[in-house]
This record gives sequence, C-alpha cells and structure tokens, in this order.
Amino acid sequence: MLINYNSNPVDAKSYDTERLRNEFLTEGLFEAGTVKMVYSHIDRVVAIGVCPEKETIKLDEHVDKKAFGTDFFLQRREMGIVNLGGKAEVRTSTGTYVLEYLDALYLGMGEQGVEFSLLGSEQASALYCLSAPAHKTYPSLFIPQGDARKVDLGSVNNANVRTINQYLHPDVLPTCQLSMGVTHLQPGSVWNTMPAHTHERRMEAYLYFNVKPSQLVFHFMGEPNETRHIIVRDKQLVLSPSWSIHSGCGTENYSFVWGMLGENQTFDDMDFIPMDSLA
Repeated sequence: MLINYNSNPVDAKSYDTERLRNEFLTEGLFEAGTVKMVYSHIDRVVAIGVCPEKETIKLDEHVDKKAFGTDFFLQRREMGIVNLGGKAEVRTSTGTYVLEYLDALYLGMGEQGVEFSLLGSEQASALYCLSAPAHKTYPSLFIPQGDARKVDLGSVNNANVRTINQYLHPDVLPTCQLSMGVTHLQPGSVWNTMPAHTHERRMEAYLYFNVKPSQLVFHFMGEPNETRHIIVRDKQLVLSPSWSIHSGCGTENYSFVWGMLGENQTFDDMDFIPMDSLA
C-alpha cells in the first residue's frame, strides 16, 4: 500500500516535474491478479485498483489493519466501485452483485467479506474503488450504467462537449460523504472543467481512462495563480487537494472517473476562477 501525505500549497510551488508526479500521480494502480492501494492523508481517501483473474480476490487479505486501526476495511468506511474492465462479480456477507463495464456499486459502512471475481476471460478485469471515512451506515446499492443521473454540458466551440454520469450522488442514492461518477468527452472535445474552479470544502480524485496508447492528457493543477501540469496516461490516478484547480486537456477525447469527499455533497458548489485570473 502506497501512503500519500498531504501537501502544502506554498511548498508545492517549488516542486519540479518528478516531485509533482510523485506527490499527486499514481501510475500503476491496475495490475493483473493483484490489489493496488493508495492511502492518502488528503481527507483520508483510499483509491484501490482490483484486477482478479482466475482466483477470487478477498479485499481484507490485502489491507494493512494497523494502518486503519480497524478489524476490517469497511468497519468505519464506505466505498464506491466502478467497473472499467471485463464482467465481474463483487460479493459481500450480505449480497452478490454482477457488474458489467461501467456499472457501479456502493458499499455502505460495515460491509464485510468483500470479494472480487472475474466472470469470463474475454476482457481483463479492472475494478476501480474509492473509499472515504464514514460515520453512518447507508444501504449498499448496485447502480447499472443506465441508472446513473446524466448531465450534458459544454459546447463544440469550446471543445468540451461531455456527458457527466452521476452514480454516487444525492439524486441517485444516499451516502455518508462520498460522491462518484464518470465523465465522457465526445469526439472532437478535449477540455474538461474549464473555466477552472476550486472547492476548498472537498478534495477530488481523477482516474483517467479511455486514453489510447498513442494519446495523453494534460492534467492542470495548483493554485489559480501558480498552475502546473501533470501528463497522464490510461488508467492513471491524480489526487487533487482542495486548494488546487483540477482541469484537463487531452490530445484526443477521453473519459475519467471523478470522486469527491469533504464537507458537503453539493456537486455545483464550486469557486469558479475567471479565465483572466489564471497564471
């Protein structure tokens, strides 16, 4: 498990490219037959890549109990899962769920015995999980891709026509603090979240996917007057602290899973930055 510590915006101004990538980017989250985990001190978020093959993967066998101080991973946590690979099964002590590509699952605090299996061998597995501390239990719920709340935004002139699929969202289901969804940019569109914004009340995690091997995405971050960029490739994760903008521009259209946690769950609670203020 990789431990990622919080960063001060004043210190981040002096980071070179390597340090910036080490602090905010995770490149190898998905590896066949394994569980990879990033535990960040930014709001205690945990990002997990699970890639079962022939053998079932039991989540708690891969958790450092000392790091969390609990008997099992979700004892004091909730978790969202989005399937970015082949058909998979997620089992808990209370239910069994089959996830097709881009289906999602919410597991409430207290769920035990979480296991992951690949169903079929046509496509490699890639289950992306995001977990947040929780103080209340809400019912676990399967959210098929078609049941996500869809919001169409952007324009051709601004090269940012996109569809936001809200899975873990107050209009879809109750959660303690975790919000999660998937955004798809349409062909010919490459910009997301521009004009840029911050939200000091919430951090955000961006997992980019549908990025072809010959393409890449420039993820922009930093304080509005001290912007930086990180080059991101397929299925790589960027952790965005609350003080940072978070915007992206690709060499071709792409998709990303976004996740947020913090003080509230108001999706449009954003502090927009005027274009002439960015530097």
